[in-house]
Amino acid sequence: MTKAPRPPWWRFFAVAVLALIALAAPLDAQPDPRQMAGIPRPVTDLPNGSVSVRVIRGALTNNIPNQDVELHVGSNVLTAKTDGQGRAQFDNLTPGATVKAAATVDGERLESQEFPAPAQGGIRLLLVATAGSTGPTAEGSAPAITGSVVVGGQTRVIMEPGDETVALYYLLDIVNKTDKSVNPTTPFVFDMPAGASGTGLLQGSSARATVKGPRVTVSGPFPPGSTLVQVGCELPAASGSLDIAQRFPAAIEQFAVIVKKVGETKIASPQLAAQQEMAAEGETFIAGAGTSVAAGQPLSMTLSGVPHHSPAPRWTALSLAAGVVLVGLWATTRAPRDAGARAAERKRLIARREKLFGDLVRLERDRQHRLQNRGPGVAGVDERRYIARREEIVAALEHIYGALDADGAAPDPGNTAGVAA
Repeated sequence: MTKAPRPPWWRFFAVAVLALIALAAPLDAQPDPRQMAGIPRPVTDLPNGSVSVRVIRGALTNNIPNQDVELHVGSNVLTAKTDGQGRAQFDNLTPGATVKAAATVDGERLESQEFPAPAQGGIRLLLVATAGSTGPTAEGSAPAITGSVVVGGQTRVIMEPGDETVALYYLLDIVNKTDKSVNPTTPFVFDMPAGASGTGLLQGSSARATVKGPRVTVSGPFPPGSTLVQVGCELPAASGSLDIAQRFPAAIEQFAVIVKKVGETKIASPQLAAQQEMAAEGETFIAGAGTSVAAGQPLSMTLSGVPHHSPAPRWTALSLAAGVVLVGLWATTRAPRDAGARAAERKRLIARREKLFGDLVRLERDRQHRLQNRGPGVAGVDERRYIARREEIVAALEHIYGALDADGAAPDPGNTAGVAA
């Protein structure tokens, strides 16, 4: 099965315990100890590197003395018996070692979450056996029945905002309230929210759970009591906001939401009855207590204020770059057209110039011819027409020479002399 990286669970669990105790009053005058079961709580009243495990049955007043308790430290297992207050203590643990507490009470297996052994201070945690029972039927000792399971009160939803992403974790407490193994009428299968990537199971999750892509499957039959499924994924939040609509195939009795607050992070949900901010280990968390949700109905949450970068500078830079490329392409395609147009215009001017020179030469020859045949006294109308036509041709030639000079062409010396004449 796929295993996802584990967050620093003990910080979230400590916040969850404090939050649920603080929020329990408006929801229930006597909070269910199961909501605190298996959650490591850092304390300063124990020696450094110590873990204290308290075992009770049903209520905080029902301590279980002389109960064997196991503490799994890596591959090693330490054992101790509870005292009159139902507590077993383990000292001098290696800081940072992976630790998990467990006990079997009248055939009912109780386990805590895994957590790192503390370097400073200690850890207290609670293991809660089923009230009023001498132990459920061991799994496999009786055939499974068809029934239903619920998502119980120890269920947690944990969110940790990152840079345009949110790490989302579900800690599902799937509860079979009968004393026999149950095959649910509706398979316990659900998909993580849209856009989820890297979906994986966390350490401590039941072996019944498997992951394929964003789909999580928990196979039956479910033994009596709790089946713990811990799964996580990463969701994109490029806009700084994230909407989650999660459907589970079983009814949710109660749940808690713990969100690491980064900047202006906020959580909103119509199914949160209460929430408040709490500090732990120098960081701020938002803790909320949720109400029941029917099977197949969405658990809706909106997380806002997720750190993200404005897309405006990126789009501005891309627009400028695109503009530069377009101008370059326009200039590249326009240059040959401009050069061709200039060459054609120059050719037209030169042809016009040559024609005007021809007209000027013919005009001079005609005048000389008239003077020779009619004598020097000829003036009148013909002479005035000659002068007007010559000035017209010379003016047109000057205009053409001006256009050719502006195009960088030097005047033809021979033709210039002709005009000057």
